[in-house]
Amino acid sequence: MKELDEVKEKILEKIWEIGKPVTVREVSEKMGLSARSVNMHLLGLRKTGLVVRSGSGYIITEEGKEKIGFQKIDEKTVKKILDRTPRENVFHFYVRVDQPLGTVSDCLSDLCEKIKSIDIRSIEFHTARGDFESWIRYLGDVELSKRLRLIKDANLSGEALRAQLYATLKSRYAELLGKMTER
Repeated sequence: MKELDEVKEKILEKIWEIGKPVTVREVSEKMGLSARSVNMHLLGLRKTGLVVRSGSGYIITEEGKEKIGFQKIDEKTVKKILDRTPRENVFHFYVRVDQPLGTVSDCLSDLCEKIKSIDIRSIEFHTARGDFESWIRYLGDVELSKRLRLIKDANLSGEALRAQLYATLKSRYAELLGKMTER
């Protein structure tokens, strides 16, 4: 497949970032482009299989995600992401440097559950440093790592941060589990 032009690539990234079916109008407003231009680009993206219609909007396909730099998620990748990590590579929760909580996570599902109740100061500390996104990248999930970066960039704090992290982790975990059962 040939290279995408810059506008199409940015449209794909925006659709991925929004994370739900998006209309031509929404893309147009978020990107500062005319609806006509967005519509023409979306038609091209649809023809090449990088987006599909979903209800009254468009969503990015797995091929579209690959086009903007995400790895192909096959069974081996899903297994690596969901499996428990060796003891030396678990995620250690801290409140700040040199102040560990004595709590660890060894897999994505455990991290998701710990986020629900761990000290909010620890969540804020690790989010600000990019620790969650780094550990998730280590697990092999580039896409989830980038989603966590978007949460970091949103500068959320307190329970709003916890809720967003939990929802994002839980959603991705369910998505990955679904890919395991598809096979």
